Amino acid sequence: MTRCAVFGTGSWGTAFAMILADAGCEVTLWGRRQELADAVNATHTNPDYLPGVRLSDAIRATTDPAEALAGADFAVLAVPSQTLRENLAAWAPLLEPQTVLVSLMKGIELGTVKRMSEVVAEVAGVGPERIAVVSGPNLAREIANRQPAASVVACTDEAVAKRLQAACHTPYFRPYTNTDVIGCELGGAVKNVIGLAVGMADGMGLGDNTKATLITRGLAETTRLGLALGAEPYTFAGLAGMGDLVATCSSPLSRNHTFGINLGRGMSLAETIAATRQTAEGVKSCESVLDLARRNGVDMPIVEAVVDVVHNGRPTQEALQALMSRSAKPERR
Repeated sequence: MTRCAVFGTGSWGTAFAMILADAGCEVTLWGRRQELADAVNATHTNPDYLPGVRLSDAIRATTDPAEALAGADFAVLAVPSQTLRENLAAWAPLLEPQTVLVSLMKGIELGTVKRMSEVVAEVAGVGPERIAVVSGPNLAREIANRQPAASVVACTDEAVAKRLQAACHTPYFRPYTNTDVIGCELGGAVKNVIGLAVGMADGMGLGDNTKATLITRGLAETTRLGLALGAEPYTFAGLAGMGDLVATCSSPLSRNHTFGINLGRGMSLAETIAATRQTAEGVKSCESVLDLARRNGVDMPIVEAVVDVVHNGRPTQEALQALMSRSAKPERR
């Protein structure tokens, strides 16, 4: 039986643990708080992040990372992206030689502008054949309710991607394999920033033309960055690109979209953070995405506008006017 450790008891980490268990894996869910681990073990629920969802009896929880990693074929990382380096530094000495590390995180590290797989490689000292990513339209509440969804599991080693695919394939969750780790990670990171922009437009009361423009041009920005970094262009037309972008920009379950709505309605950054219970990855990653783009000479005006609003205090209406007044270019660019 495939053994999996899932690090992170948030909504997506818990939902993915459920997927793995439903696919027949033995799953240990790691969390920091003993009371939440006790709740998972005693009631088979996660009352803090997925209330009302009954988890598989095959999932057990622990606060001991060594216990979680013992004999693990896959170690799934589902912590906030900006905390990965510190957390993984503590967990890496406990890894067994066969364990493949799987990133569910959709962010770019501040300062280093490294993708999550790059952070994993650096901190854990493992090769690309032991690093995989999962990306796609992964709204946790829908998946936890076992509604049909598809995603991408990516690893530069196709055989490893296929192993992970088998470990998380259920009647309601269909994973596709890909070897384009760069493209899958960039699609997941940048879509959070575009989700903030679309949310702002919704909060301002703007219509579908505006939102379609932001989504489409946001995908163009993502693709430009991806091509500059060596990604495959077709990745951005698939589940890890357009699929994830559409879900994030259109669903009330999207944390980044909801965060943007509150900003568009005039709430301050501090007020919006206080009203948001879970991490909206785009809030911090927008800065690192823009930094990564500038280091590679890639123009990303929507991302720049989001950074201006979120971190520089620029009014949303003023940022939108600046976007619309940019000089016109051929659409393919």
